[in-house]
Amino acid sequence: MPDKSETTPEPTSEPTAEPLSEATDLRAALAALSRRVDSLEGARAAPPASSLWALDELRRRRAQHPSTAEGAVLLSGSVTLPDGTPVEWQQGASSAELLASEWGERSAAFAALGHPVRVELLRHVLNGVRGTAELAAIESLGTTGQLHHHLRQLLGAGWLRQSARGSYEVPASRVVPLLVCLAAVGE
Repeated sequence: MPDKSETTPEPTSEPTAEPLSEATDLRAALAALSRRVDSLEGARAAPPASSLWALDELRRRRAQHPSTAEGAVLLSGSVTLPDGTPVEWQQGASSAELLASEWGERSAAFAALGHPVRVELLRHVLNGVRGTAELAAIESLGTTGQLHHHLRQLLGAGWLRQSARGSYEVPASRVVPLLVCLAAVGE
């Protein structure tokens, strides 16, 4: 008769070294995978929206350009005019260069905007009223002689250009700066 102790192993409460090592490795791999997933999900999450997004980007780029170390200004806009014409424009400048430049040379452009009829005239042209006859029919723009005087002032300062005989338009390079001027002075 066989001995019972030889055929039936005794139960043990101690795990063997091999399964313990495998479980530890699985836990470590799971923890590493969890950290990686958290990292990837965090990278995809959108940063908090800033109401000063253009300024944030200007600050970031400013550090990359020695000419803007002391500061920079940026005018930018994306506009669809009432006639459907898209206008996108951007201009940046070093604040040091602007502060050192001769401002008197720029006064003519500002002076041309200094008359309420000229500003109103530009508004009408941007809204699609471009012909001299159409503009002359608008009472608030004055007489035909006054209208031609204001048109010459705006043409000379670059706020308008003649697109055809008797027809005017605001150059694309002036649309956004004009709207920025209006936005800058508020309501």
